[in-house]
Amino acid sequence: MDRTPSQPIQLLLLLLLSGLLFFIGLGSMGLTDRDEGRNAEAGREMFASGDLITPTFNGELRVAKPVFVYWLMTVSYHVFGVNEFAARAPSALFGVALIAMHYLFLSRLRGPTVGLFGALMLLLNIEILALGRMAITDSVLIFFTTFSLYSFWLGFHEPGAGRRWMWGFYAGMALATLTKGPVGFAVPLIPTLLYLGATRQWMRFWQTGFPLAGTLLFLLLAGPWYAAMFLLHGEAYSSQAKVHTVGRFLAPMEGHGVGWWFYIPVLLLGFYPWSSFLPAALYRAYESWKERRTARHAENSSHGEEHAAAGDQLEWFAGIWIISVFIFFSLSSTRLPHYIGPIFPACALLAACYWARGLEDPETKWLRGSIHFLMGIGYLVAIGLASGPSLFAKFSGKMLKEFPLAAQFDLGIGPYIGAGVVLAAMGLIGYVGLDDRKRGMAFGVAGGALASVFLLAVLLVIPNFNRYAIAPPQELAYAAGLNLKPTDQLIAFGSTRPSTSFYARRTVAYIPANELDRLRTALEKGGRTMILLPELFQPSLPKEAATFQPILKRHGYVLLGNEQMVTIPQGAEVPLKTPPTIVGH
Repeated sequence: MDRTPSQPIQLLLLLLLSGLLFFIGLGSMGLTDRDEGRNAEAGREMFASGDLITPTFNGELRVAKPVFVYWLMTVSYHVFGVNEFAARAPSALFGVALIAMHYLFLSRLRGPTVGLFGALMLLLNIEILALGRMAITDSVLIFFTTFSLYSFWLGFHEPGAGRRWMWGFYAGMALATLTKGPVGFAVPLIPTLLYLGATRQWMRFWQTGFPLAGTLLFLLLAGPWYAAMFLLHGEAYSSQAKVHTVGRFLAPMEGHGVGWWFYIPVLLLGFYPWSSFLPAALYRAYESWKERRTARHAENSSHGEEHAAAGDQLEWFAGIWIISVFIFFSLSSTRLPHYIGPIFPACALLAACYWARGLEDPETKWLRGSIHFLMGIGYLVAIGLASGPSLFAKFSGKMLKEFPLAAQFDLGIGPYIGAGVVLAAMGLIGYVGLDDRKRGMAFGVAGGALASVFLLAVLLVIPNFNRYAIAPPQELAYAAGLNLKPTDQLIAFGSTRPSTSFYARRTVAYIPANELDRLRTALEKGGRTMILLPELFQPSLPKEAATFQPILKRHGYVLLGNEQMVTIPQGAEVPLKTPPTIVGH
C-alpha cells in the first residue's frame, strides 16, 4: 500500500464527508413505505421478542429478506432506542465503511490519488447516498459483495501472506447471503467465474483459491440460520422463500416489471455525474484486454498474463463485474432501481482510473466527449428539477389515496435552487473541463454540485414533504398505539402503509379500501377499536362504523375510535416531529 503522508489525511476527510452525507438528518424523516416500514418493523419485533432466529412482520413470518439486517437493527435499537435513526443507522454505517474500504483498496493498487477519485465517485452519486440513508438491505449487501470481490482480487494476485485475503471472498459471500439471500453469492460469483474464464486462470485458482475449504467456510457461516428456519418452519418457510427468490427472478412482483432497458437510465442518472465516463472507460478496458490477448498469443508465453495482472487486469475485472451483474439483474423479471447498486463500486473504480489517466494524458481517447456527455445529462437534470414543481402539481391528483393533501402541497423553492446550481456547475465544467490546463477542477465542480443538490434536498425539500406526506398517518398510528391495549384493535383502512405497525408498536389489521367485507368482520369483534384512514375514505365506511367518532386528524388523515382516547402522557418518548391535533376527547 502506498503510505504517502497524505493518505491518512485523505482517509480522515473521506470519513468526515461520508459521515456528514450519510448521517445528517438521518432520523428527521418518517419511514418510507413499503420496504423501510416492513424492514424497520421486522427489526423492532425481533428486538421486542428477543427471538433472533425468526423474522416477523406484524406478527407473521417474514422471509422476503434473511436475518442479518434485522440483527443489525436489533443492536441499533438497543443503542439508540426504537426510532427512525436507529432503523437507518446500520445502512449509514456500512455506507461509510464501503467508502473507506474502496479508498483503501484502490490506494493499495493504484495509489492514493486514484483512491481518492474512486472513493469520491462512489460517495457522490444519488444511488449510493440514497441507499445509505434507508432502512433496507442494499447498503449492507453492497458492502459485503464488494468486500468479497476485493478480497478475491487481493488473495488471488498478492503473493505470500496476501493469499489470506481469499478467505474474505467466501466470508463476504456468506454474510451477503445472510443479508439478501442468493443474490449475495451470485453477485460476487458471476464476475469471478467469468474473469477466471476470460483470463484462463482456472487451474491457478484451484491451486491457490482454497475452493473446497472456502465453500465449507461459506456453508458454516451462512448455513446455520437457513437450516434453523427450515427446521423451525418447514414448508411455511421454504415455499415463501422460493417465491421471493426464484419467483422474483422469473415473474414481476408487486408491479415491479419494467422493460429490459430499465437499468440503462438508472445507471446513467443514479451514478451521475461519473456515469458519463463509463462508456469510454469500459471501451478502454476492452481495448486493453484485446491488445493483451493479442500480445500473449504472439509471445506464446505466460509473461504477458503476469504483467497484466499488475496492470490492466484490474480494469478488465471491473468491466466484467459491471457488465455481468448488469445483465444478471436485467434478466430478472422484477426490476427496481436499487437492485444494480452492487455494480457501483466497480463503476467508481473504472471511472476513477479513466479520469486519472485523462489528467495525465490530455489526449486520452474520448475524454472530451465524456465531458460533453456529462454536461448534456446535467442540462437535462436541471430541466427536470426546474419542471419538478409543475409536474408534481399536474399529477398530484393521482396520489390522493396515499397523499390526501397532494393537490395542496408545494415543493417550494428547493427544486429551482437545485436547477440553478446544476446549470451553473455545467457552465463551469465546460469552461474548465475542456481546457487541458484546468481540467482537474472539473472533478471538484461536479462533485460539489452533486453534494450541494443532495444537501438542498435533505434540508429544504424533504422536511416539508415529510410533514405533509409521510408523517401524518405515522403520528396518528403512534397516538393510537399509546392508547390501545394488546387486546384492543387497530385497523389501517384504505392506505395500508407497513410503517403503521412500527409507529403503533403493535399488530395492525391492514384492510384495503375495496375489501369492505373484511372491515365489517373486523368490526364485529367488538371491544375497543380504532380505525386509521385517509379522510376521503371516511364516507365509504360501512354502517358498522357509524358509531366511530374522529378523535385525531392530521393533514388529510383521521383516526376514528369507538371509545374516547386517553390523554397522551406528558414526557412520553414521542418520535414525532409535530404533535397531532386533538379534535375529540
